[in-house]
Amino acid sequence: MNDLSGPAARLRALAPSCGPVRLVAVDGHAGSGKSTFATRLAAALGDAPVLRLDDLATHTSFFTWTDRLREQVIEPLSRGERAHYAPYDWTARTFGPPRALNPAPVVLIEGVGAGRRALRPHLARLLWMDLPAAESWGRGRHRDGPALSAFWDGWTAAEEGHFSADPSRPHADTLIRQLPVGYAWAEGPRPAAGANH
Repeated sequence: MNDLSGPAARLRALAPSCGPVRLVAVDGHAGSGKSTFATRLAAALGDAPVLRLDDLATHTSFFTWTDRLREQVIEPLSRGERAHYAPYDWTARTFGPPRALNPAPVVLIEGVGAGRRALRPHLARLLWMDLPAAESWGRGRHRDGPALSAFWDGWTAAEEGHFSADPSRPHADTLIRQLPVGYAWAEGPRPAAGANH
């Protein structure tokens, strides 16, 4: 499916899941195409806001951002208020100035762990980029080049540990596969998939 207008309309039609907002998670392994897909889906949603979890993770803390996400984003959105979060600068290795996130009808959360246990009660839908870990990581390493090889070694170990303890795919409402042109959407493995909220 190259045209995402149909899926976007179905997402807009969901019941709100976080105050007035329909939070939609785009999860999957690093290198699986989450960022590109989320950008295209956001455009189909009329430029929906996208929170990228790379802005919350840090060099020393890949997956321990849950409290910051709850306090800076989930709680304000649940009250219908504009959220503000401090994005991490991976070059300067420090948090930058706050960035606003408006309580739009649909807000996308994109990144590894977007469908984690602590977030699922706030989600209207969990979308999983259905590309195996080894293939995803291979794509990511190729994209980033040999200069980031050591980073990828640490990342893949951390990602394996995260998904081992808190897997997202079994709870996905929808599995997304990237095609040569567009995307294929399939029902996810979550029991009673499609009935969330």
